[in-house]
Amino acid sequence: MKFSVFYQQALARKGGEQALKSLLPPVIEKHRLAEIGDDRYLSEITRCIFKAGFVWRVIENKWPDFEAAFEGFVPAYWQQVPPEVLEQLATDERIVRNMQKIRTVPENARMIMDVAKDHGSFGQFLAQWPSTDQVGLLLYLKRNGERLGGNSAQYFLRRVGWDGFILSHDVVTALTRAGILDASPASKKGMSQAQEAFNRWHEETEMPFSHLSRIVSFTVDN
Repeated sequence: MKFSVFYQQALARKGGEQALKSLLPPVIEKHRLAEIGDDRYLSEITRCIFKAGFVWRVIENKWPDFEAAFEGFVPAYWQQVPPEVLEQLATDERIVRNMQKIRTVPENARMIMDVAKDHGSFGQFLAQWPSTDQVGLLLYLKRNGERLGGNSAQYFLRRVGWDGFILSHDVVTALTRAGILDASPASKKGMSQAQEAFNRWHEETEMPFSHLSRIVSFTVDN
């Protein structure tokens, strides 16, 4: 199916081209990812993990307190943080006191530091990874990070500006209705089917992957 089918449906539902464009996420150039500090990547990873299965608004409202409690999310410190610090955080009323999620911080800090040893920084690692292989990047984050399966890693990549798709409920519904997706979106087969479709549409339209993904989501009634 050509992307123009989805595009026309989205235009009709959102009230025209200008209205549609105003709803699309900002796009940054890949090289700018390398300019973001690794502490910001650990912060955004942690934010997405805490949002998973929780009320997003609560996490957003408390996030300045999270930043203070985790002392700016410096990976070099958190990769070797003493256990008693994590125990103290589990009683810290400034944050959501979920010990399982708190424990992901040192694990993901170690992943970031390991990547930085080979690539200079986590941002440089993300900058060189092509959007045409988002599936490979998601598998890397899932295998080497903690609690970065499901959609958490997809939302993390979107938040930091890496250009990719998100298999939200609406996107999955649209792809399934179009006969593009016939496997679970969490499976390697399903992810590959989605990747193939978005790669094809990117070549067809030259639109960013994040815009393609958002437009597809607009074709489903909420």
